This record gives sequence, C-alpha cells and structure tokens, in this order.
Amino acid sequence: MKICSKFSQTEFFVWFSSIILIIISFMFVSEKDYLTLIASLIGATALIYVAKGEPLGQILTVVFSVFYSVISFKFRYYGEMITYLGMTAPIAFLSTVSWLKNPYKKGKAEVKISKLSRNKIILMIALTVLVTIGSYFILKYFNTANLFMSSVSIATSFSASYLMLFRNPFYAVAYAANDVVLIILWILAALDNIQYLPMIVCFVIFFINDLFGFVSWQKRKKQQEI
Repeated sequence: MKICSKFSQTEFFVWFSSIILIIISFMFVSEKDYLTLIASLIGATALIYVAKGEPLGQILTVVFSVFYSVISFKFRYYGEMITYLGMTAPIAFLSTVSWLKNPYKKGKAEVKISKLSRNKIILMIALTVLVTIGSYFILKYFNTANLFMSSVSIATSFSASYLMLFRNPFYAVAYAANDVVLIILWILAALDNIQYLPMIVCFVIFFINDLFGFVSWQKRKKQQEI
C-alpha cells in the first residue's frame, strides 16, 4: 500500500493494529455510523504521519476535523464541533505551512523539531485560559452536553494545537490528555446510543498513538541534534 510504504516496521504495526481494532469495534455495533468509521480510520492514519513529523499528517488532520465535527454536532457536543472546526482544523492548516517551511533537511519531508521559548510558553498558558473561559460561556449558552468535560477538552486541544504549530514534541502529551477527556465524553455518549462505541475505541487508539508520537519525536529530536 502506497500510503504506508514509508512506514518503519514499528510504525506499520501501530497503524495496522489501530485500523484493525477500529474496524472490529465497528462490526460489533448494530447501529452502524459509517461517518464514525471513516473519521476514525483517517484520524489513526493522520497520527502516524504526525508521529513521523511529516506534513501529510496535518493535511489528514484537517480532513479528520471536518468529519469529527459533523459527528459531534449530531450528539450536541458543540464544544467538540467548535474546537475542531474553529481551532484544530485551521491550526492544522497553519501547521502544514509551518512544517513545509521548516524541514529537517532540504528535500526531506520530516519537520525540524523546535524548542519553545519562555515567552511562547507564557503566551500558550494565557491563550489557553482565555480560550477556555470564553468557550465555556459560549457552550453554556448553546446548552452543550457534558459542559465541564467539553470545556476541559477545549483547553487540552488548544494547548496541543499550539505546541503542534510550533513543532514541539510535547504536542503529543497534550493530545494524550485530550484523548483521555474524549474517551470520557464518548463513554457518556455511548451510554445513550451504542453506535458511538467506535469513537471510544478510536480515542483509546489515539491515546496510544499519541504516546507513540511523543516517544518518536523525542527520538527524532536527539537524532536532529547530532
């Protein structure tokens, strides 16, 4: 398969295992939502390319964000819809541009990993607080399901997107934290409608993939510093 032709054995194992688990979980649900299946497959593939530090991962993240926003809207998770359409997708697009402009080596797809300055860290914290507080009142106005957890999701997702934009390995830690929040959100959704079970499996897999991404980026960072 061309899409995974550049994967290492470990990357291929993580990707292939993720795809199989997503498909199996989908088969066990009587009320099938094919949009959920497509979004999960795209998301799992995006994470592997992001872990490799390749811009294609960001492009796939934009596509995933659109699908995921539609799914979130259907269950009144307006926070997720707003987050992914209004924040994750645009920042993933900007990250694509940033990554293409900052390759590790000329002619290589791998992005050059960067450290955050003190000022950028302070800015990230300040923006995360402001975005989260502002979003809380917006989501409350629209009667968003599971308001508190939806607000926490915005905080973790924004910090992850910020770190991703600036090519920092800790993007994966922030996304892993976001995955935990989303697992809880979709467990609550699945209690109402079992068709959302694949979304739980999806974000469990995302959590594992994000941890893999952090390890991968730390390894690449050391290689780039040689």
